[in-house]
Amino acid sequence: MIDSTDLQLLALLQENARTSNADLARRLEMAPSAIHQRLRKLEERGVVRGYAVRIDPVVVDRGLVAFLHLQTDERLGEFHAADEIARLPEVLELHDVAGEDCYLAKVRAKDTADLHRLIREVIAGVEGVRSTRTTIVLKTLKESGDLPLGVDVNGKS
Repeated sequence: MIDSTDLQLLALLQENARTSNADLARRLEMAPSAIHQRLRKLEERGVVRGYAVRIDPVVVDRGLVAFLHLQTDERLGEFHAADEIARLPEVLELHDVAGEDCYLAKVRAKDTADLHRLIREVIAGVEGVRSTRTTIVLKTLKESGDLPLGVDVNGKS
């Protein structure tokens, strides 16, 4: 189970995963050893899946964001095409969706020519992919991987 202290700890880590155990302990009025133990348990249980760096995509020449709506010939419960698409480094997210499409993929590319190559040469070549529809993002207004935890970083609900 996740208690309110765990939620506060997770909220602080989402704000800055590089916060030291000593700083986390100070903010939560706990001993650093208790923070370390809680973090270890959260990691072991898979609640904390890892720690990551957020890189400015423009700086590394991946400024174009697009969403691909994919239809495949896969039977219900088969994921052969999805598995192959998920392995592509340009694919940041891949979701099995309900509705007209089979999958929704969030991809990053250098530019429209790179996106064209990805769709026409790579994804279209995946066995089972029947069709794609593309939505190109003009401007990102919000992008976050943070989950709403119901607590603020000051420990109030």
